[in-house]
Amino acid sequence: MALIQFNNIHKKYPMGDIWVNALNGVTLTIEEKSTVAISGSSGSGKSTLLNMIGCIDQPTSGEIILFGQPCGNMSDKQITRLRHENIGFIFQSFNLLPVLNVYENIEFPLLMASASFKKQSKAERRDWIMHLIHAVGLSTRITNRPNQLSGGQRQRVAIARALATKPKILLADEPTANLDSKTSEQILALLQDMNQNHDTTLVFSTHDERVVEFADHIMKMEDGQLITNQPQPVLKRA
Repeated sequence: MALIQFNNIHKKYPMGDIWVNALNGVTLTIEEKSTVAISGSSGSGKSTLLNMIGCIDQPTSGEIILFGQPCGNMSDKQITRLRHENIGFIFQSFNLLPVLNVYENIEFPLLMASASFKKQSKAERRDWIMHLIHAVGLSTRITNRPNQLSGGQRQRVAIARALATKPKILLADEPTANLDSKTSEQILALLQDMNQNHDTTLVFSTHDERVVEFADHIMKMEDGQLITNQPQPVLKRA
């Protein structure tokens, strides 16, 4: 099933007296349960592409279809609900709430989500959050706030938070950029579990060869255009 479709997407940004083409006619399809790595140099359009998939930004022209629905036909309220219920984000800047501790930051999206998540008992919610905390290796940091954590630890909180709602799509901008090799392996194992057991489609922007090898589909961006779009053998799951 096609989960994400781009039809001739253009995105232009003003920069002084000129317009910059961040995306220049991108057409693509991402199937449900895929793991996609998007590579390319800085400024190639990777982050803009992720923002478009996540409905954080809107295209200048072209059509985006998510879950079979054209995003251009959705109201702001519908787009906000779609993001909260179906899409998880891992940002390079982490975007953690400084007044909340590790547990509370991970719990926050569950409290913001729809009634389907709120039907969980407090015990069920706590068990899931603790599972994520353990999976990202932060069991001894539960009550720490972001300013008491290293960059790599904040990254792991951001990853756990993004997975809290068991999203149908997880978007990650350089998910392993601040992690050592052992932690990266743990995080990729967690993401593989989400992909295989919770049907989460993974879309990564990355320069990390470990993430590229982890993916079952490779896309390469250059000057706002998609120049490579191909599947690859999934040796990691053999």
